[in-house]
Amino acid sequence: MKTMLNKLYNSKAFWVIVSLICSLTIWVYVASVETEEFKQTFRGVRVQLVGEDLLRDSRNLVITDMDTSTVTVEVVGPRRIVGSLDSDTISAQIDVSKLSRAAYTSQQYSVIFPDGTDTGNLTVTRKTPETINFMVSAQTTKSIQVRGSFDGSIAEGYTAENVVFEPSVITLSGPEAYLRNIEYAWVSFGKENIDSTYEVETGYTLMTADNTPASTTGIKFSTDVVTATLPILTLKEINLGVNLIEGGGATAENTKVTIEPASISLAGDSKLLAGINKITLSSIDLTDFTTSFSDTYMIPIDNELRNITGATEAKVTVEIVGLETKSFKVTNISCINVTEGVSARILTESLVVTLRGNPESLAALKDENIRAVADLADMNESVGTYTPKVRIYVDGFTDVGAIRTGGNDYTVYVQLEKASEAEKTVEVPETPED
Repeated sequence: MKTMLNKLYNSKAFWVIVSLICSLTIWVYVASVETEEFKQTFRGVRVQLVGEDLLRDSRNLVITDMDTSTVTVEVVGPRRIVGSLDSDTISAQIDVSKLSRAAYTSQQYSVIFPDGTDTGNLTVTRKTPETINFMVSAQTTKSIQVRGSFDGSIAEGYTAENVVFEPSVITLSGPEAYLRNIEYAWVSFGKENIDSTYEVETGYTLMTADNTPASTTGIKFSTDVVTATLPILTLKEINLGVNLIEGGGATAENTKVTIEPASISLAGDSKLLAGINKITLSSIDLTDFTTSFSDTYMIPIDNELRNITGATEAKVTVEIVGLETKSFKVTNISCINVTEGVSARILTESLVVTLRGNPESLAALKDENIRAVADLADMNESVGTYTPKVRIYVDGFTDVGAIRTGGNDYTVYVQLEKASEAEKTVEVPETPED
């Protein structure tokens, strides 16, 4: 018996038969397992809307406020098919292309399996939830302003103007309910210690009327970014001044000028500011007043510059220091530049003038040191009585001069007549020196 068993174990044919039996057994087991009915639950299956573009383009409607974005489905079928599926390859689809009006609706969905899946042997036995609720909303547009702030710092000696945004307006499109509370787009940008115009391309945040961030869900934008520009200008302090016209015995040395404000700060292009060291408010003739003068002048500023100080007017006060005034009676009155063929007769016999100078010079002056000269060059061949202005000369005293009391010029009366042949030769005095 033992010998027979040994022969059987060593027989090739025996092992061939054993192998065939084992293979058949395994095949029968696997076949029975693959065809065995199997049930599996898939959670987190994504909800997909089909036909949104057609709904939007043809009816101007969009889907909003969907109550869930995933569902749970239970699938029954052969193990070999069900086992090859997962939640990422299955989807829950809703065809929204046939919806025709804005309303809150509840729609059933179809469970879609991957391409190539033998769906004939699969059954969806349970869906949670069974329907998807959402709002069909009218789509609209809204334009909002771009606002923002610069959160950096400006270098010393420079100033910034208002931020400029390009574009300054953004157009939003989406459901009316989503756009209703959006008021503006907010931009925040910055850089430290900038000394030239700063420009950056950046995103923005939608904001509500109560200055809180708004949701961007379901909203489309005319642009995703804006260009924010912060113009930077150079700062410079400029002194204010006046142009003094010396005369009446007064010069800049014995004149005190006070200006309030004494200077202003301007901002602008550095090249333009480089050529400005003083702003002249006006020219002031020192012969127009006796001891003091005060007036207010507009501060002239180039349109391309910014007045940082804000003062638009300056008060100017001029005081004469160390000089005195004294009145004199002038009888030495003459004419110059009389037109040929015209005779001039001075009707004024004397003229009271006020002179200003240092006390010593005024004390030494005599009436005969003073002359009044009328220039008739502009009279041409005029005839009649005229009152030309006269110029007062003080001979021998360079530090004394006439002032116009109340700003009025000195004048005399002159009679002009056509000269007879005997009178045509008229002695015309030479133009006197100051």
